[in-house]
Amino acid sequence: MYYLIIGVIHLEPILPMEPVSSLTIPSGEEWIAQVKWDGVRVLTYADGGGVRLFNRKKNERTMHYPEITNIREYCGSRSVILDGEVISLGENGKPSFQQVMRRDGLRNIDRIRGAAETVPIIYMIFDIVYLNGEWINDKPLHDRTELLSSIITPNEHVQLVSSVSQTEGLFNAIKEQGMEGIVIKRTDAPYAIGKKRDDWIKVKNFRDVIAVIGGFTLRHNTVNSILLGLYDSKGRLHYVGHTGTGKMTVGDWKELTRELKELETESLPFEKIPQRRADAIWVRPKKTVKIKFAEWTEGGALRQPSIEGFIEFPPEECLLERI
Repeated sequence: MYYLIIGVIHLEPILPMEPVSSLTIPSGEEWIAQVKWDGVRVLTYADGGGVRLFNRKKNERTMHYPEITNIREYCGSRSVILDGEVISLGENGKPSFQQVMRRDGLRNIDRIRGAAETVPIIYMIFDIVYLNGEWINDKPLHDRTELLSSIITPNEHVQLVSSVSQTEGLFNAIKEQGMEGIVIKRTDAPYAIGKKRDDWIKVKNFRDVIAVIGGFTLRHNTVNSILLGLYDSKGRLHYVGHTGTGKMTVGDWKELTRELKELETESLPFEKIPQRRADAIWVRPKKTVKIKFAEWTEGGALRQPSIEGFIEFPPEECLLERI
């Protein structure tokens, strides 16, 4: 049984600190490395008046993850802001973005209650920003980590993210496991609220992008591929490829078919008609999807794209310039 603790909290949601992408892995005693968990960023806010959960875009997720709203079960302080990643493990025991999005994408409260049993989650906590009425984001990472360890008691649904000094070694290990990547952090760095700084560096094992769905094709009245786009600086949507593969079940394809048919339009959403897509059905560019891919082609398309999961993300922020 999970208890949902919602009250009037006086802490305003913040934008979390974000890492900078890199192809190189720094090393030295001033750096530590952590696994980059393939999940949903969630910050926990508690100040004695209740507990609320928000994602990186300040969208509330308190109802979605009741397993972690009872702060007394795992935290020795009732006045905190915790930063972490909510993950769900697939059948192979590895984090599955598609799996966790089965929870994060739900809006019906009854379905959320059922999903708590069928799609278990783990909250991987890696930082603390506020403690006992004081902002501690200016303290160095090693101090914040010690404070975090002193107040968190791991359980079935809550774990502390481990850190190692062998940055290259951790990356090689996650490559062997086929996992997403690592985040390398300076131990003397503060937590820069709402900023992206190279005190945190992410190195990925594979590439991914959040794209907008601009169309789809059908086979036997079910979607079998989606057409993907990214916006340029002038607000024009450019076609970057299509895919019909990924971590999707038959039920997922049927649900996607229902959602996309509700978005059908006669208007072409892309700047230009995609080649060899005469059978495409256009949709209003409202739904976004996380795509895993190998590389960009010379023509500006995704090579070997596959669906990782559908994500709530502002379509207008799916930009070519982010790549």
